[in-house]
Amino acid sequence: MHGYSFIVLAFAGMMGLITGSFINVCIYRLPRGESIMFPPSHCTECGKKIKIIDLFPVISYLLLKGRCRFCGERIGIRYPMVEIITGVLFIALLLRFDINFILLKYIVLTCILLTITFIDLEYYIIPDKAVLAGLAAGILLHYPAGDITVMSSLYGILSSTGFLLFVNLISPLVFKKEGMGMGDVKLSLVMGLYLGWPLSLLAIFVACCVGGLAGTALMLLKEKNAGEIIPFGPFLAAGSMVCFMWGRELINWYVTRFFT
Repeated sequence: MHGYSFIVLAFAGMMGLITGSFINVCIYRLPRGESIMFPPSHCTECGKKIKIIDLFPVISYLLLKGRCRFCGERIGIRYPMVEIITGVLFIALLLRFDINFILLKYIVLTCILLTITFIDLEYYIIPDKAVLAGLAAGILLHYPAGDITVMSSLYGILSSTGFLLFVNLISPLVFKKEGMGMGDVKLSLVMGLYLGWPLSLLAIFVACCVGGLAGTALMLLKEKNAGEIIPFGPFLAAGSMVCFMWGRELINWYVTRFFT
């Protein structure tokens, strides 16, 4: 954990808020097959271009009282929520990794995971473009980050993707229904590349634990019925974040607790 002045932390948070605004664009446009660059940001209801003054993360939402300046259509709470979450995570990442290429690597992964999480929650899909972007960035950042070896990434990809692919193939035979979507299998490629062995497999274990608890809670609250589909991408994203932040500490704790 690194100590930084309030100004540095505030700057990291502001960059996170701005990045969160771009992530919102990706969340809306990728499932629709639209370009994330053009046209410029516009109201999804009336189509009018959003003024620059209304593009300030969170603040603009509050000043506009959550409505479009032109047509009065309500703006979803997801928009400021994603911006705030991204801002908080950027600060947490800075404190965890310091200013280096490792920080940049996990900032990119965090952005990919946040995009996938909110798309999967709403549309039950994991876009190939998000996965490909994550893989391309991961390959480019692998050498300058240097926190894991090429063989570690390879083993991570083989173990995590192999496990989820096995579950995907065996579930229809055993449970007579799809247990894992191919989008989740593709996401595991990104997890393996960034996290390596054994953290990518640990991330899947954490995802299963969190997903199981969340599914049970939703059924107890009668928000979901038994057998109803729950998107697994958000849990894989959560497991990945837990593991690149504290995965090695978790492994060391486990080994020390039970094998020494």
